[in-house]
Amino acid sequence: MQYDQTVITPKGLIVHIRNGVASDENHFDAEQESRYLEKKATSPNEIELIAFVDGKVAGTAGIDAIGAQYKVAHRAEFGIGILKEYWGLGIGRALMEACIHCAKTAGYAQLELEVVAENARAISMYQTAGFVEYGRNPKGFRSRNAGYQELISMRLEL
Repeated sequence: MQYDQTVITPKGLIVHIRNGVASDENHFDAEQESRYLEKKATSPNEIELIAFVDGKVAGTAGIDAIGAQYKVAHRAEFGIGILKEYWGLGIGRALMEACIHCAKTAGYAQLELEVVAENARAISMYQTAGFVEYGRNPKGFRSRNAGYQELISMRLEL
């Protein structure tokens, strides 16, 4: 799946969102990253996106198939990460909207995510987009600093 778009956030920030390319944008060694991004770039139903602001990586997001079997092929998992210095500027919303668009284009019926319960800003953004909570895992995430944190599972019907 391919994606390449420039958007202007409500705060007036110009954000270029495109497929990932081999570089140091992920936590793989160069060979692993190259294989991973090549797989995403040639996949008809998965994608890894990178948001650039002034040529710098500001965040990443992607959608991954839950599975290829008929019983779960309608579902995709959505994940996003924004560098702290870019929080609150609309980049997360732009990446989320790009991923929703890509998930619809890929033919998914449901997009799913997990978010730490303490992340009120992200939860609000997801709810505004139509995501609804469907479950919680009290020890779903273990932070090096905060210990166990509750995860909220959310889904969006496409």
